[in-house]
Amino acid sequence: QLVESGGGFVQPGESLRLSCAASGIIFRPYAMAWFRQVPGKQRELVAGITSSGRTDYLDSVKGRFTISRDNVKNAVYLQMNSLRTEDTAVYYCNSKLALWSWGQGTQVTVSS
Repeated sequence: QLVESGGGFVQPGESLRLSCAASGIIFRPYAMAWFRQVPGKQRELVAGITSSGRTDYLDSVKGRFTISRDNVKNAVYLQMNSLRTEDTAVYYCNSKLALWSWGQGTQVTVSS
């Protein structure tokens, strides 16, 4: 089971750090990713990280978001800086290929 946390309500320009943990799943061998979804739209991949630590990002978040992983803690993180209103969404983690059932996600709301 995937468990995301760290979301909240922030103003534009502020930061949040999302965390992803799991029970019964070992992240180490897998490329991991953060996704987000807004009502009425498809879920989109925001950031990915390979098992060796190589990262890639959605163009609109490059330079603002940073994905990282801690294989000892079996956790994945998303540091989100300079948040914009268009970043408002429910954020989910999963393997990059979405191999596992989706968790509840964590709501991020950016509004003035």
